[in-house]
Amino acid sequence: MSQQIAMELTDRYSARNYNPLPVVLSKGYGVWVEDADGKKYMDMLACYSAVNQGHCHPAIKAAMLEQLELLTLTSRAFHNDKMGFFVKKLCELSGFDKALPMNTGAEAVETGIKAVRKWGYKVKGVPADKAKIIVCADNFHGRTTTIVGFSTEPSYKDGFGPFAPGFEVIPYGDIDALEAAFDENTVAFLVEPIQGEAGIIVPPEGFLKKARALCDKWNALLFLDEIQSGLGRTGKMFCFEHEGIRPDCMTVGKALSGGFYPVSAFLASSEVMAVFEPGQHGSTFGGNPLGSAVACAALDVLVDEDLVAKAETLGNYLMEQLRAIPSPHIDFVRGKGLFIGVVIKDSSGPARPFCERLMELGVLAKETHHQVIRLAPPLVITKEEIDWALERIRQVLVP
Repeated sequence: MSQQIAMELTDRYSARNYNPLPVVLSKGYGVWVEDADGKKYMDMLACYSAVNQGHCHPAIKAAMLEQLELLTLTSRAFHNDKMGFFVKKLCELSGFDKALPMNTGAEAVETGIKAVRKWGYKVKGVPADKAKIIVCADNFHGRTTTIVGFSTEPSYKDGFGPFAPGFEVIPYGDIDALEAAFDENTVAFLVEPIQGEAGIIVPPEGFLKKARALCDKWNALLFLDEIQSGLGRTGKMFCFEHEGIRPDCMTVGKALSGGFYPVSAFLASSEVMAVFEPGQHGSTFGGNPLGSAVACAALDVLVDEDLVAKAETLGNYLMEQLRAIPSPHIDFVRGKGLFIGVVIKDSSGPARPFCERLMELGVLAKETHHQVIRLAPPLVITKEEIDWALERIRQVLVP
């Protein structure tokens, strides 16, 4: 099928809820993808961090194929022989007591919202329907009506109200505003350690550590969304490790399955997870044997191939090289590990045309928040491949 036909069919039969670059991908391996005409591109987006292990990693593929021959779904009406091994591996890797498997990142966040609210009522003693969760401006936690209700991006919420109450928004990284927002009804502070969709925004050093202290002071839960920043992306297995703190609960997803299957999870202490009783929350597909087998293999790849250390080393190299580019278009470069935003000056126009030019040269990146080129390749990338991409990035950004 030609690329033109594929795009026309999508436009004809699907809602136009995305604005993708005009390329139709049909094959992927490692950091490389091919379009329907056989042209190769380097993927510098990694499906928004869902393929940290690279496209079609053979070990994850083998685990999926093996499980496909055995059993794919049981629902949670019965046990299966894979979920227990998955949640054990995930808890041991993350240091949490319990994991509740779901499918999408938004499902994991919704699960966490329910958990911290119920913890507030059952454990902390917050009056009924008074629980407050503090969140940050420019957050991105998913697309459900609850979540977009506390987004500060007008297009995410336009026409989807009315929205659920119980959320207070503060500026991201503003510790004084965070301190002022706490009260006796605060049950949690929900925050991304690095904001991805907002443009790879890194908070001031010490912000998470101070947030941890405030949560302790007010007997509230520190709830981190590591769906994009976790699982090696920033040069640590989880981004919170950069500040030497631990959250009370956390969501993970995307790279949890290496891009083979939707798998996410809400992780928490035994005390927080104990608020759920049978019948109060669930998912037909959450924890299914196929997803569990895939997630186990995806986690093994991160550890066995030392991809976390690789993200730190190569991320530092890529950031250093990007900052050295003498471009009149670059305002500044920010990020951690292989989670990098190249901020384009307003005077140079939006980032989209630069991404389109990169695509023509064989590098796939995507703009975010108009002025930022997000660079977040699969963690299996090599220094030689980064140099290949840098050569083309310089062609686009240096007149």
